[in-house]
Amino acid sequence: MSASSSPVRVAVVGAGGIAKACHLPALAAADDAVRIVGVCDVDPGRANELADAYDVPGRHTDPAAMLAADSPDLVIVATPPAAHREAVIAGLEAGAWVWCEKPPTLSLAEYDEIAAHEKDGGPYASYVFQHRFGSAARRLRRHIAEGELGAPLVAVCNTLWYRGHDYFEVPWRGRWETEGGGPTMGHGIHQMDLMLSLLGDWSEVHAVAATLGRRVETEDVSFAIVRFASGAIASVVNSVLSPRETSYLRFDFTDATVEVEHLYGYENSNWRWTPAPHVTDAGRIAGWAPAENTPSSHRAQLAALLAAMRAGERPAAGGADGRRVMELITAMYQSAITGCPVSRAELGPANPFYHSLDGGDTPAAVARLQRKDVHHA
Repeated sequence: MSASSSPVRVAVVGAGGIAKACHLPALAAADDAVRIVGVCDVDPGRANELADAYDVPGRHTDPAAMLAADSPDLVIVATPPAAHREAVIAGLEAGAWVWCEKPPTLSLAEYDEIAAHEKDGGPYASYVFQHRFGSAARRLRRHIAEGELGAPLVAVCNTLWYRGHDYFEVPWRGRWETEGGGPTMGHGIHQMDLMLSLLGDWSEVHAVAATLGRRVETEDVSFAIVRFASGAIASVVNSVLSPRETSYLRFDFTDATVEVEHLYGYENSNWRWTPAPHVTDAGRIAGWAPAENTPSSHRAQLAALLAAMRAGERPAAGGADGRRVMELITAMYQSAITGCPVSRAELGPANPFYHSLDGGDTPAAVARLQRKDVHHA
């Protein structure tokens, strides 16, 4: 999409909770930069309700009909995960850029299939990883690139959330075929993507996972040790069994510890910057935290996406950049199910986990993750 002062025409596929809570408010906050031209959902009542709330003219139940009728420049995909691949490809083939909710796809194979439909200069697909775009994360990313805090050494990445049995009564949740995985795939992906966007490429992962408390096919908790190309080592925990919910990341560098604790989104006050004992320059320390306070949000990522569209450049959280967290998740499942460490180099088309996060054998994956002595009450 070339630079233009005309509003970006946006259509939304999926009119459920995430569209209502995050995407439509972000679009409304963009003011004249966008024009919402269509809403599509398999439930016409839900599509009409959302369209009415934001005065959207186009209401559809079929994405192909929406694309033909409304000619969007940007398609937002906010459907359940199993529908992502088809909707994203349809948007790209219609000439629209696409912004898709997490998880991007159900497998690396699907991710790469989507990438084959992109064109140089756009349209491109990108994915919702909004925690990269808050001011504190952007400042920390710059400090790491410039070596301001010293070498990265140790990291902690915890997504400790709580989802009761009722959450999994939605038919597509907790199943390999429709959700792709459990909290490793659908919940912790945000914090893990933020960690990867800061620390860069990973090289090897050792993981365990289990189904301890929920009536699901997939895991409800996972633990991993991740080794990075830089030499840094991280511990990663993903859970939907944790009554005191928190999202917590910690990064220990040679010269500082940087931490953020929040739940579903942060601002500057959620971050803590602690100098190492040998760092005593007050002016240097005072310059670590950002002066501006931009919270992590769909709105912040949307602004970056619109700028990339107008420049005809691939947006962040797409292509190889967006694939990195899918690679890590795939390796975590492979390691947990096989009991062996997994290197990034293993994740090619010859690997069954490239095509399905359970390795193509759901019964074996379930048996591996579920402990027989635990009653899933």
